[in-house]
Amino acid sequence: MKTVHDRQSDFRFTGWHMLGVMMLFFGTIISVNLVMAWYATHSWSGLVVQNTYVVSQQFNAKAAAAKAMAATGITGKLDLDGRSIRYVLTHPETGPVAADEVAIRFRRPVGEHQDFTLTMNREGQGVFTAEHQILAGQWIVETTSRRDGEIIMHEAVRIHVRGERK
Repeated sequence: MKTVHDRQSDFRFTGWHMLGVMMLFFGTIISVNLVMAWYATHSWSGLVVQNTYVVSQQFNAKAAAAKAMAATGITGKLDLDGRSIRYVLTHPETGPVAADEVAIRFRRPVGEHQDFTLTMNREGQGVFTAEHQILAGQWIVETTSRRDGEIIMHEAVRIHVRGERK
């Protein structure tokens, strides 16, 4: 008859082992937090509003207005070249679109201290220009074009201006 002998393991869980477990556990948590913080500061940020409830209630009306605006076929093209800003209004069938006034608003996605609004100068049929220094970084550019007091084109685009941040 065979007998099975239980052998005790020579392994002993010591304080050094516990220290290793704690370092791995908290090291994982800290590493994940650092990665998430990096992504939060290097990705597109949200838009800060005064009252999120009011903005959420206006969303459907703004979406319907945007669909109606898109149905007109009028498009705008924004070009930035150093200090020069150029905006061109066109229609795919009729070409340049006449407008009386074009206002362009540059906003940072978060914060208001660098926001500014420009009234564009009319250079020709559907062509508007302005001069202003645009700092590097992310911007929301909102353009409103009017003819006879009515809005004929309204759009907002998010852009990234390359260069050294000042």
